[in-house]
Amino acid sequence: MKILFLFANDYLNDGIYLLNLRRSLTSSKLCLCISLLVALADGGSSELFYDWTVSYSQRAPLGVDKQVIVINDMFPGPVLNATTNDVVNINIHNELTDPFLMTWNGIQMRRNSWQDGVQETNCPILPGQNWTYSFQLKDQIGSFFYFPSLLLQKAAGGYGAIRVNNRTVIPIPFPKPYKEYDVLIGDWYNANYGVLRASVEDGNSLPLPDGILINGQGPNQASFEFEPGVTYRLRISNVGLKTSLNFRIQEHLMLLVETEGSYTVQQLYDSLDIHVGQSYSVLVAAKNQTNAKSYYMVASSRFTSSEQFGIGIIRYPGSVGDPGVPLPSGPSQSDYEFSIQQARSIRWNLAAGAARPNPQGSFHYGSINVSRTLILENNVTLIGSKRRFTVNGISFLHPDTPLKLVDNFKFKDVFLPGIIRDRPSTTPPSLGTSVIDAHYHDFYHIVFQNPLSELQTWHIDGYNFFVVGMDWGTWDESKRAGYNMIDAVSRSTIQVHPSSWTAILVQVDNLGMWNLRSQNAENWYLGQELYLRVKSLGQDDSATISARDEAPMPENVIKCGRAAKL
Repeated sequence: MKILFLFANDYLNDGIYLLNLRRSLTSSKLCLCISLLVALADGGSSELFYDWTVSYSQRAPLGVDKQVIVINDMFPGPVLNATTNDVVNINIHNELTDPFLMTWNGIQMRRNSWQDGVQETNCPILPGQNWTYSFQLKDQIGSFFYFPSLLLQKAAGGYGAIRVNNRTVIPIPFPKPYKEYDVLIGDWYNANYGVLRASVEDGNSLPLPDGILINGQGPNQASFEFEPGVTYRLRISNVGLKTSLNFRIQEHLMLLVETEGSYTVQQLYDSLDIHVGQSYSVLVAAKNQTNAKSYYMVASSRFTSSEQFGIGIIRYPGSVGDPGVPLPSGPSQSDYEFSIQQARSIRWNLAAGAARPNPQGSFHYGSINVSRTLILENNVTLIGSKRRFTVNGISFLHPDTPLKLVDNFKFKDVFLPGIIRDRPSTTPPSLGTSVIDAHYHDFYHIVFQNPLSELQTWHIDGYNFFVVGMDWGTWDESKRAGYNMIDAVSRSTIQVHPSSWTAILVQVDNLGMWNLRSQNAENWYLGQELYLRVKSLGQDDSATISARDEAPMPENVIKCGRAAKL
């Protein structure tokens, strides 16, 4: 038994390796003991099992029949509802006619990029096959969502909400709400995703969407039941392809309390700009008396040539029909200043604990020396007569084998670190497999520079980062003086307004191969992405990496490309 405790102790600090540990043991009793130890160390965490079938279904959210991707015949898919440190197992059966991968937007997959579900970490699940994702929600709370990551399949649905709840021993920094609602808002196209993909590949931009959906439903279809005098938590995510949305509720204010796993300074908003890939939690106080009245919930397009509206209804007891009054107004369509000022107003709640008992603000990021600065500039160009999006002049080219497998098996001549430079280059744009080698525990300063006339949204898998600066014009060193080095919010998706820049700080403390991408599906599909390969010095060979630093390759890994016959 003494040997058991010594062996298990190596895994207690990072329960993410529980599944890998189990697979490596031959004694079921030993497995059971270690499972109990890990559960105790994680404060009673659970292991959850789901079985999801991904298939097509003819639906008409906007009145036009379309092939929609459903999960267990649900659109949106089932809510993934778990608690900090739970181990999640999701067996996905692919009944589509195309390969499929699911990614988990904002879930950090601590030291386990094998489960990230993007094209360069996982081989696809082929039609008629299944694969089980196994990961731990390590030291996270908050509101997130999942979606298909291949072939513009997100345009057909396949998405759903993720809730990561606090452990019971960690109090939330507000009174417990009466009820929670997941609110998934996003642009919608009546064309099938294959048609949209072919159009994008031919060089066309995605057109104005056909409408805006709320929870997969068209105008006046999504309904939310409110009881008088109580408080509701709404977890809102923009799950669309490219359209920024403004969210508001008629005659109800919203108290912002959380964004993408961070508790925020609690401020009231009458509307919120929510850009593609972003998630927010708000508290809404129900009215005490309504006289059987109902109220509009609105998600309207921002920065588009014509305004479109997703409309839901909040119903109180006894209310019938629609509100029957004009929709609540939002900011002007082209008012970028409203958007940037609102983003600056969102601050980190330094006094609140989140996944751990200690306050979020106990990590003083402003006192840590920056190891490296990256200035990443997005652009659009023609490469070989094809329209492509670039980062520092490089448009991402997918190799024949996922980078995670390439790195694990040390295949040669697949990618060359350094092909993408730390700053924008004047060399002609080109195709390339962009990988940035990042040293474990270094502290990076990244500036996203946007010279284009359309808003950009950026995301980093595996990480949250501190949003320290955001302004118009071109970034230069003098801009550091205006950074928020005290209570900048920590999140995983951030916008960059036209002809503007946004600066973030991030500690690269999560080993693995991590996708840094545009959340605009069209830009991402046409090359606006790169990968961070995070390792310690001397860890070029995967055999030298301890399981405590990074999970080993799963036994059920799908092998493709050069690794197919290994």
